[in-house]
Amino acid sequence: MGNCRRTVGRRRYSISVQPSQAEVTLIDVLARRRSNPSPLRYPGGKASLSGFFEDTIGALGLVKPTYVEPYAGGAGAGLDLLYRGVVGRVVINDFDYSVYSLWDAMLNRHEEFLERFDSVPLTVDEWKRQREVYRRRDEPGLDRLDLGFATFYLNRTNRSGVLRGGMIGGLKQEGTYKLDARFNKETLRERVEAVGKHRSKILVTHQDGVRRLRDWLPKENVFAYVDPPYYEKGSALYLNSFNDAQHRSLAQWLNTLADANWVLTYDTADFIKALYRNRTSLEFSLHYSANRREVASEFMVVSNTVAKALDPDS
Repeated sequence: MGNCRRTVGRRRYSISVQPSQAEVTLIDVLARRRSNPSPLRYPGGKASLSGFFEDTIGALGLVKPTYVEPYAGGAGAGLDLLYRGVVGRVVINDFDYSVYSLWDAMLNRHEEFLERFDSVPLTVDEWKRQREVYRRRDEPGLDRLDLGFATFYLNRTNRSGVLRGGMIGGLKQEGTYKLDARFNKETLRERVEAVGKHRSKILVTHQDGVRRLRDWLPKENVFAYVDPPYYEKGSALYLNSFNDAQHRSLAQWLNTLADANWVLTYDTADFIKALYRNRTSLEFSLHYSANRREVASEFMVVSNTVAKALDPDS
C-alpha cells in the first residue's frame, strides 16, 4: 500500500494507508477557507475539515448522506456541508445537557431565542446573571430555553468559549479584549437564523455518543464524523470529559464497524494511537488563518471503507 495525495482547488492532503506498520504521515488540510457557520465557539473546532469531508463523501459515492456528529459541540463542519447541499441531513448529538439545550432552543424555540438575542445586554452584570442560570443546569424543571441561551451567552463571552472559564477581559474589563469581543450581533444573528432556516434538516439529540453511533452507522448513506473529548486536556475543556474506559469503549465500537463510513479525530496521544493501531491513521495539521501561522497538530483515524475510497489502489 502507498500514499494517496489529492489536490482539489487549493486544498491538498495525503494519507498513508499502512495500518499494520502504524506509519504516520503529516498532512495539511488547506484553504478554500470558509468562515465557520456555527453560532458556537469551540476549543479545537473542526469546521476547517468540511472540504476534506466533502471530498471523502464524494469518493465514497454517497449522495446527500445523513451526516452524524455524536460529539457535536459547535457542529461547524456539518452545518457547512448542509448549507452547501453536500449532505441532506445533519444529526447533532451532545451528551452535555447544556449544549443540547442550546441546540434545542435554537431549533425548536427559534423565535424566542432570537428575541432574547436581540434584547440581551453585554455587561458584566448580565454575564453574572447568565452564569447563575448555567450553574443551575442540573436543577429539575429548568427551562431549556433559559439554559440554552445562558450556554450561548457564556460560550460567546468566555475565554476560548470554555463554559466554565472566565469572561473575556476579566471582571474589571481591563484587558485588551472586552466582553463583547466575540459577540458580533450582526454576524451571530445571521448564523442563528441560518440554523432556523434549515431546522427541518437538523436533528438534535441528547444521548451517549456510542449509542448514537450504534443507531446510525449501520444504516445506508450515512457518514459520521467522530470528534470525542480530547485525551490530554479534556477535563479542562469539557464538562463531560472521558476517562480511559470511555475512550476504550468508543474504540472497541468503532473497530467493530471498520467497514462503515466514519472519520475520527483526537489530540495526539500515544494512548489513543494504541487503541486504533489496526486502523489507517495519520497526523494532520490544521491552518486556522489565511497567513498559515496558526497551526494545530491532530490525530486522525479513518475506517477501512474511507481508506479504500481515498486510496483505491491500496
